[in-house]
Amino acid sequence: MNLKFLAAIIMAATISTVSQAQTPQGAKAPEEKTTAVNDGSDFTIEKDETIDGVRYVTAVPSKIVCSVRIDIQLKGEVIDSVAYTKGCNGNAKGIGALIKGMTVDEAISRLKGITCGKRPTSCPDQLAKVLEKL
Repeated sequence: MNLKFLAAIIMAATISTVSQAQTPQGAKAPEEKTTAVNDGSDFTIEKDETIDGVRYVTAVPSKIVCSVRIDIQLKGEVIDSVAYTKGCNGNAKGIGALIKGMTVDEAISRLKGITCGKRPTSCPDQLAKVLEKL
């Protein structure tokens, strides 16, 4: 288990236990602040424009993956190109080459849910999430 994730769980449990133990009987317990675990849905779409029938999309994936940007070109419902900035260079190029010419729905069905190590998402999963949002 990821040490930061484990530390966050322990801290949340400790805060919860301490706040419950110090609340007098009949008194309202203070609202607990919990640390949300990032599930990878915090990506953003920075650009989405269509020029001469080609849709250009630039997305910033979740901070828990290695890539920092995904550039996508679509012709209708078909993926024309995908390029990642940063991350695992060979894997990113491989993903782009494999899904070129694939429909958006097919790419989503193949990439959605792929994880990276102990992370709940991955660079391919981030691409699937962006494509779903589009």
